[in-house]
Amino acid sequence: MNHLFREKAPITAAGWEEIEKEARRTLRALLAARRVVDFKGPMDFKGPMGWGASDVELGRADPIASPSNAKAVQARLRRIQPLVELRIPFDMPRTELDAIDRGARDPDLDNVTAAARLIAIAEDRSAFHGYAAAHITGICEKRAGVAVPLGASHADYPLAVATALTRLRDEGVEGPFAVVLNEQLYKDLSSRTDSGYPIISHVQRLVDGDLVWAPGIDGGLVISQRGGDFELSVGQDFSIGYLEHDTERVRLYIEESFTFLILTEQAAIPLTTGGKAKP
Repeated sequence: MNHLFREKAPITAAGWEEIEKEARRTLRALLAARRVVDFKGPMDFKGPMGWGASDVELGRADPIASPSNAKAVQARLRRIQPLVELRIPFDMPRTELDAIDRGARDPDLDNVTAAARLIAIAEDRSAFHGYAAAHITGICEKRAGVAVPLGASHADYPLAVATALTRLRDEGVEGPFAVVLNEQLYKDLSSRTDSGYPIISHVQRLVDGDLVWAPGIDGGLVISQRGGDFELSVGQDFSIGYLEHDTERVRLYIEESFTFLILTEQAAIPLTTGGKAKP
């Protein structure tokens, strides 16, 4: 038994399989930051990671006062970046768990989907917009001063992306480059046309990386995918645990531990709604 206490849950192997399959499907569809930054999960670390991991070493140290009884001693305090734990509780009706065990092919897993969506967007917003309480600075937050406005018309969006790309290259940042867009922008660009072609295709031709749909971002982002600039470090990846149950429902949760580091802030430029880009 570990800290997830899954052995105590009145859920069969078939029930766990359906719950986890739905959570994975939702997370895979929604997570965006992991597609455009360096992702370091438990298997990427030389030392032990997982739920017991508390921080990421930054490789830096600050001088501090020597012990009062040893003034000749030079002291330095190492800097670390703590991992934050995120948890989203949700319920599974026991009637649906019973239906899964009877072979139902249409179980109601809406609560699983909703919890997975919330935690995926929370991770992405931390990386893109920051999470002060967890000591995380977001990319868009850090680079707000150089953001490029998308313009009032959808036809202006390709110019905004081209402007951001030019500024990145002028700063010596290499590609490939990706464009991250929020739900509404992605939807609008996919449906709008210019000379018979979807505007989103004009944007796609400007970059040699991905065009990423991201519900967790405000506006958009042009970001280099050369590597080594932004790092998402995970201790325990998304896992589902057990809280309690009664005769009608089983109380579960989905959780993870992670932190995010900006190593080279010049490698991305935010795109904001409104205004107009200047070449």
